[in-house]
Amino acid sequence: MSTYTAGIRWSRGATEKFTDNRYSRAHAWHFDGGAVVPASASPSVVPLPMSDPQGVDPEEAFVASLSSCHMLWFLSIAAKRGHTVDAYDDDALGVMTKNAAGQLAMTSVTLRPRVTFSGAKLPDRAALDALHHESHAECFIANSVRSEVVIEPRI
Repeated sequence: MSTYTAGIRWSRGATEKFTDNRYSRAHAWHFDGGAVVPASASPSVVPLPMSDPQGVDPEEAFVASLSSCHMLWFLSIAAKRGHTVDAYDDDALGVMTKNAAGQLAMTSVTLRPRVTFSGAKLPDRAALDALHHESHAECFIANSVRSEVVIEPRI
């Protein structure tokens, strides 16, 4: 078993009343390696100026964690199969809408990875699709969510 922690730090501004629901949602995520990430509610959920568009919101983090997990598995599996990966980028997209229970939820995430290979062993389309399929099956985050996760490799 493994455990993971994230520290969340927020405090009310000195001039904010709070009970009027007009307070800053800006906060920080603190991770065990020392990284501190500015975070906020999404401006599409909490209007400006009570949100900070420069902070990472939980919905973006959800999409990024799926994308990052998929990429890390993809790199590992590709290396084991003898494929040399030079670059990997993804412009992942999450969709938040009402689910079957009528609650707002991240109902789908589409990963759109583009991978650049070099060397003698280049995967064909079938091998590339198999790499992505296996990466998705191994991804801890994808295995932890109920949202549909779609992989659309870009060539």
